[in-house]
Amino acid sequence: MKKGYRELLDEANAEIEVVSPEEAAGLLDDEGTIFVDLRDPREVERDGQIPGAKHVTRGMLEFWIDPESPYHKPFFASGKSFVFFCAGGWRSALATKTAQDMRLSPVKHILGGYTAWKAAGLPVEPGGRKKA
Repeated sequence: MKKGYRELLDEANAEIEVVSPEEAAGLLDDEGTIFVDLRDPREVERDGQIPGAKHVTRGMLEFWIDPESPYHKPFFASGKSFVFFCAGGWRSALATKTAQDMRLSPVKHILGGYTAWKAAGLPVEPGGRKKA
């Protein structure tokens, strides 16, 4: 029998750290924490973004994390903490599990993603392409 997305999400959420939007907001001004936005560029442009977040499309995450990859982004080797998010928390749960499996640490993701962040009235800025 196949393993569906719900089972993958359940497995990921059992192994990763999950924070509420409010808990994540407490880290927004922490220089030792990097927020990583995994949404599609069109979502960011349309819906806005968390101030200061790095934009990393989900499809490039593994390549940007791995220092041996020609696409590696140095901020992933900074030794800082990472808070992943997407629109609703599904992609970021799977991405956080992947990053953790790649030994990126510490990593966590926002429960409910950017949608929950906005619903909580937390800071956002207008959309636009964000350089990673």
